[in-house]
Amino acid sequence: MSLEQVDAFYHVVASDTGIYEQYYNSCCIRGFFGIWNWDTKKIVNFAASLGFEFTESDLDIALFESGAGVVQRPTGSSSYEHAHSY
Repeated sequence: MSLEQVDAFYHVVASDTGIYEQYYNSCCIRGFFGIWNWDTKKIVNFAASLGFEFTESDLDIALFESGAGVVQRPTGSSSYEHAHSY
């Protein structure tokens, strides 16, 4: 299922600092005042380069309609985690 692919992708992104940095540098559009925009097409393409298959619609559902969608660095830790609710 595609939502499982999205979840698996973010698990990999959250568990590997090098992949997270590539993800951030490839898919994030940094705006003014610390506002970040994420290019879903770039995210889907980046995920595909790692072997994951899902569409922009799948990504939108997983990240925005489910209330999920953050990959964050926990306070006091050098590792990353993916918070999700689906």
